[in-house]
Amino acid sequence: MFDTVLVANRGEIAVRVIRTLRALGVRSVAVFSDADADARHVREADTAVRIGPAPAAESYLSAERILEAAARTGAQAVHPGYGFLAENAGFARACADAGLVFIGPPAEAISLMGDKIRAKETVQAAGVPVVPGSSGSGLTDARLADAAREIGMPVLLKPSAGGGGKGMRLVRDAEKLADEITAARREARASFGDDTLLVERWIDRPRHIEIQVLADGHGGVVHLGERECSLQRRHQKIIEEAPSVLLDEETRAAMGEAAVQAARSCRYEGAGTVEFIVPGGDPKSYFFMEMNTRLQVEHPVTELVTGLDLVEWQLRVAAGERLPFAQAEIRLTGHAVEARICAEDPSRGFLPSGGTVLKLHEPQGDGVRTDSGLGEGTEVGSLYDPMLSKVIAYGPDRATAIRKLRAALAETVVLGVQTNAGFLRRLLAHPAVVAGELDTGLVEREVEGLVSADVPEAVYVAAALLRQAGLAPRRSGWVDPFSVPGGWRLGGERAWTAHHMRVPGHDPVTVRVRGTGDGDVEVLLDGEERSLQRSLRRAKSLLPGTREDLRFTFRLDGVAHTFAALPGGTWLGRDGDAWHVRDHDPVAASLTRAAHSGADSLTAPMPGTVTVVKVAVGDEVTAGQSLLVVEAMKMEHVISAPHAGTVTELDVTPGTTVAMDQVLAVIAPHDEEGVAAQ
Repeated sequence: MFDTVLVANRGEIAVRVIRTLRALGVRSVAVFSDADADARHVREADTAVRIGPAPAAESYLSAERILEAAARTGAQAVHPGYGFLAENAGFARACADAGLVFIGPPAEAISLMGDKIRAKETVQAAGVPVVPGSSGSGLTDARLADAAREIGMPVLLKPSAGGGGKGMRLVRDAEKLADEITAARREARASFGDDTLLVERWIDRPRHIEIQVLADGHGGVVHLGERECSLQRRHQKIIEEAPSVLLDEETRAAMGEAAVQAARSCRYEGAGTVEFIVPGGDPKSYFFMEMNTRLQVEHPVTELVTGLDLVEWQLRVAAGERLPFAQAEIRLTGHAVEARICAEDPSRGFLPSGGTVLKLHEPQGDGVRTDSGLGEGTEVGSLYDPMLSKVIAYGPDRATAIRKLRAALAETVVLGVQTNAGFLRRLLAHPAVVAGELDTGLVEREVEGLVSADVPEAVYVAAALLRQAGLAPRRSGWVDPFSVPGGWRLGGERAWTAHHMRVPGHDPVTVRVRGTGDGDVEVLLDGEERSLQRSLRRAKSLLPGTREDLRFTFRLDGVAHTFAALPGGTWLGRDGDAWHVRDHDPVAASLTRAAHSGADSLTAPMPGTVTVVKVAVGDEVTAGQSLLVVEAMKMEHVISAPHAGTVTELDVTPGTTVAMDQVLAVIAPHDEEGVAAQ
């Protein structure tokens, strides 16, 4: 085994790898950019080396700086994690040239399987079924379009050099092929430095099932069962589980053997994943999609059902050990489900979010595991991938695992950064998900019902409790009992204190609060008395200006809700939705998610970089016309004209870095005669 290993990555995967290194007694070396100087992976490693400024191209993607760090710290091997240089054949070769062991497959396997066109040809020759599609590399736009028409619509455009859904385009209308090919090439070039595309037949309502393989350097290859990854949004996995409810033992064995043959066809070593597309109505008809030559984000679900530490076996194989178990010895026990927590706002179309993590609670134990790179004070920006952490639950069966995961997501609090935790929790309760009736389009079809624009009643109640606590006297020593907002009065029932709240776009809501006399409280929500139990252990510290832990819990109609409050009135519900409580006058408070600019202003929907500007000041535009493209966290967002008009202001150029809600341009609308109004 190695003495020292450098982890060439950041965030939750770096923390995850460091955990196994520590368990094996191996010294860990972290690398960090200026943006990550105080990051959790830096604190948890045995030593850490700065490798450059914040942009990934000048730090985490710089092979030269990472190899320099390895040399300075005496590292014998490099673990690339996933993303960045993990599937970079040139980096694997550079490690070998520097006398370092690359903890991953040989560079030749990375290169072969990283080219989706060559990969399909290779595994097909080994007898693995592949999806019908274009053949040959370097196809022009015209030849791609011709191939798509020959295959028949709909088709899927895919970058040959990458994965993770980046640059993928589902095209149902042949007339849109040219525009979609251009957009796919642009995103592929930005994500992978290679805009080569291929086109494949789109399988309607498919399921995405992948097989985990493990191979040593002595010819031993086994598979560790499958993972169901069909719950996706924009081709990005968001919920994964093992095993899949779709497969019977016969199909599982056949797909596993196909994955083993795919690994053998490229002389694979280490942990890898062979991905298949499976028609939901005919699971025995499966097709090879691609092979990921690295550790997968969802590897924890395989670890929980097999009992194997995949990072440990990556290390052991890289150190030259043989696999000590045969295929017949691999057993899948129980069920595991994983949810990816991302910095994004479901209420705003899942646009990336950012901010400082002010309060953090991540569940662990009793069949629940959280892999995270977060800590209180962590700055979440737009430079890197939006995934913050992963919450994984294990149980003896699927129903138990899902129930545990929903409960764990309910406990997850990331105050200061908007996340998708609440959305994932609602998704796991969807009847189709509970029944295991999955496909890769399910989330997109059901997304409107899973992203509610309504304000939860618990939000209004929490705001009222927060304001009620603010009425309490703050001085120490003797307190005038008549100044305490307990509702006591001479002769008669206790009095209610009314709190009026307004949320833009919603009817006003009044919550009345009064003490019960035994330290608890009661509430009336819009005139209806509701059952409420409140935790007083921390609610007592909810005083204006205090800097104590302001997390408080209450039960409304038997359901527990946890909120964390901060001085200044910002607080977060347990489902991940952040709200601002602002007092405009002694009578009413305003609850808002975020400020919005005027209807004529085009604002940045997320912090990021402007990559494309298609108009200039004075240009006439039509409603819905594409004007700019903003990129953040490897995702493009097209900014379109809200109405017909004239561009009167344009404050950005390609390359401009913008903040969320920053004004990018102003479109003066046309009057009834088609003239821009002044």
